[in-house]
Amino acid sequence: MRKSLASPTGRLLAGLAFTLAAVAVFSWYALRQIAGLRDLQTQTVDRNRRDSLQLLRIQNDLNALALAMRDMLDNTEPYPLVAWKAQFERIRIDLEDALRLEARFAPASREPERQQYLANSIAQFWRSADEMFALAARGDTEGARRLIRNSLQAQQAAITTTVARLLVSNNEAEEQAAAQIQAIYRRVERDIYLFLAAILAAVTLTSLYLIYSNRRVFERLETLSAQRSDLSRKLITVQEQVLRSVSRELHDEFGQILTAVGALLRRAEMRGLPTDSPLKEQLHEVREVVQSALDKTRSLSQMLHPTVLDDGGLEKALDWYLPLFEKQTGIRVRYEKKGVCPAVDDRVGIHVYRVLQEALNNLARHSRASEAWVRLHCSPEQLTLEVEDHGVGMPDGAPTRRGIGLVAMRERAELLHGAIEFARPPEGGTLVRLRVPLTEGSRNGN
Repeated sequence: MRKSLASPTGRLLAGLAFTLAAVAVFSWYALRQIAGLRDLQTQTVDRNRRDSLQLLRIQNDLNALALAMRDMLDNTEPYPLVAWKAQFERIRIDLEDALRLEARFAPASREPERQQYLANSIAQFWRSADEMFALAARGDTEGARRLIRNSLQAQQAAITTTVARLLVSNNEAEEQAAAQIQAIYRRVERDIYLFLAAILAAVTLTSLYLIYSNRRVFERLETLSAQRSDLSRKLITVQEQVLRSVSRELHDEFGQILTAVGALLRRAEMRGLPTDSPLKEQLHEVREVVQSALDKTRSLSQMLHPTVLDDGGLEKALDWYLPLFEKQTGIRVRYEKKGVCPAVDDRVGIHVYRVLQEALNNLARHSRASEAWVRLHCSPEQLTLEVEDHGVGMPDGAPTRRGIGLVAMRERAELLHGAIEFARPPEGGTLVRLRVPLTEGSRNGN
């Protein structure tokens, strides 16, 4: 049983679907990683940096307060303590704005208690500062300086320490975020390499399978082509055998019968019948009909398989057929022969003759030409037959319809290990050229 050749289309489509699914999954994964990286940068790194800037602003304000309180405690200053109240108010406004912004940019990971402790500490500091300036305004300078030394400076130092710890915490969080970002980059980079390797592997496997499938298809086509050529060879061989057998039967059997009938009619006509006898005239008419049938039978026999090809070879067959074609169609044939053709066997001769016959028949049916050229070029290695006309020709010099005759011409050329081509001469029309190797080496070279 003939083993059916499975189509690779299903497996190739499955491979394509798998590849597209892998691309879609990896794209979704990469987008998720990029979104996570963006959130990490926005929610942690950028927010920490903004929060750190506000903490540094608070720290600067606290340092300004520390310098102001040091000057307030210095007895060399000629100004009263209430003179620093305006500076404290400016620092207080800036500090409250910085504290408000810092509370908005504070990292989500920070404990609310630490944020609340910072706000309460600063509020307590300003209550103590207000109390200090109230004492100074009542003239109790020593009490105000004592409050600065015992309370305000300690509160300022505690707040500064808290802010410093928050800055350290932000730096640590930023370092962790940077480490996470680097880890994401490394993971995405690794996954990209793995994805590319997987895609390359899938493409390689698909390509190898496609090559394997194509090889099997071409092997199958080669087998079918060999079977087709073998079948064509057998069909053409059987066809020639049938035509030869029918031609021999027509020539030998029917020809002899008609010849015998004609001889009998001639003897009957020559018997002692009066010259003006109606029977003699009728016998003469019948003998002419028999002779005409005999001529047509012999002509048909020659058309089916020319005996001159078996008796005299290819050149004699061409010398007989070309004048006959010219007489039947009215198309003038110019025959040119170059070189000395070696003796070719009947198998080669009959195929070359059939190609010539088919080319001239096509010329008579389709070219609408009044003149044709037949060229036979011979050499010890190759025989070349050309049939040319300057009629309407074929589009682009090639057959537009694959008729049975054209297919048969190609098959006969392949059976002879030769080549046939259809071209357009410069003058227009059609040129059919058949090349047939005559030596074994030339055939193997073809």
